[in-house]
Amino acid sequence: MAKPEASLPCPWAPADDALYRQYHDEEWGVPERDHRALFEKLVLDGFQAGLSWRTILHKRAAFRRAFDGFEPAKIARYTPKKIEKLLADDGIIRSRSKIEATIGNARAYLDVMETRTDGFSGFLWEFVGGAPIVNRVTNYRLVAPKTKESEAMAKELRRLGFKFCGPVIVYAFMQAVGMVNDHEVTCPRHKAVQKL
Repeated sequence: MAKPEASLPCPWAPADDALYRQYHDEEWGVPERDHRALFEKLVLDGFQAGLSWRTILHKRAAFRRAFDGFEPAKIARYTPKKIEKLLADDGIIRSRSKIEATIGNARAYLDVMETRTDGFSGFLWEFVGGAPIVNRVTNYRLVAPKTKESEAMAKELRRLGFKFCGPVIVYAFMQAVGMVNDHEVTCPRHKAVQKL
């Protein structure tokens, strides 16, 4: 007897990790339009470079504390002393290049917010025409690691001064914030996020 659809979440969301499963069930693929939340997710995806999302997810609360709730105006003013404090914080990923990139990204974010009437969210969402791209994924292992949209977004982000935002990182970001629905079609979240 086949299992009911509700028991078939995307196979990448491990059943033995409650936090990861909750992330899949409640956050991943949900369209996000809040400027600050998008900034946070882009930064965390940059910190993920070379690591697993599971590692970042389990450190997310510590990242939020260490980076002042991901308030770009505060991060943009970080001093060398604050950088040293972050490098000593074992609750986060202690990478000088990623920490310094986060500070630069906060400054670039503030520039976008100042120069665009639709802000950071409007800027990012225009790469998908303002609405999520709905894919028909049957096997997550076959999903391309980047797309023409993620390449275009990454190119523009880099032009604006953002770092740790190549097209693969950007595509993971786009999936996470619901710009792309890449839940497998057998996953109940595939249909659920389309209604949001």
